[in-house]
Amino acid sequence: MADGLRERKKQETRIALSWAAVRLTVERGLANVKIEDIAAEAGVSLRTFRNYFSSKAEAIAAREVDRSLRIAAELRARPADEPLWTAIRASIGSEFALGEKGHGGEQPPDERWLAGIRLMVSEPSLQGEMARSYAAAGAEFADAVAERTGTHGLYPRLVAEVVGSIRAATTAEWLRADPPRSMADLLSEALDLVSAGLPEPEQH
Repeated sequence: MADGLRERKKQETRIALSWAAVRLTVERGLANVKIEDIAAEAGVSLRTFRNYFSSKAEAIAAREVDRSLRIAAELRARPADEPLWTAIRASIGSEFALGEKGHGGEQPPDERWLAGIRLMVSEPSLQGEMARSYAAAGAEFADAVAERTGTHGLYPRLVAEVVGSIRAATTAEWLRADPPRSMADLLSEALDLVSAGLPEPEQH
């Protein structure tokens, strides 16, 4: 029980540091944020920050990487007789509140926040860190698909790449949609389209 509490506290600290890194970077720009600022914002020491992350870019990337790992863990926990794409939708929904209220993903973003996010994700150093982290998270999701389906090789990797592309495409649309749209709505639409085989849109 003590080990469980300790792990939960460690995870809470990791989340707090990552969220502080994102928030400060959106407000100030990456170049104007020091790791000392992130530690202070999260209410921990600089040494504690360094116990969790090697850089501010890694701390920022951790927010989405951890979300990806939780989605993979949720997929592993779904009922074994549930169809794969139903389980995938439910796993993503557990993080983005598809069709639910109160989890934050259902509301369109604030314009100022969006502007800050756009600047943040354009930073080359962060792009490199995100690419490395997403590759590791994608491999974890592919492993979860392989375990669930009893398949190996191309199929689980392909499913993981499709899910990664769904998230990348919806994030890109979320950043530029005018008027703004919620992430939950965009993900739900993307999953519907993929599940239907990406039918060609009707011409208007």
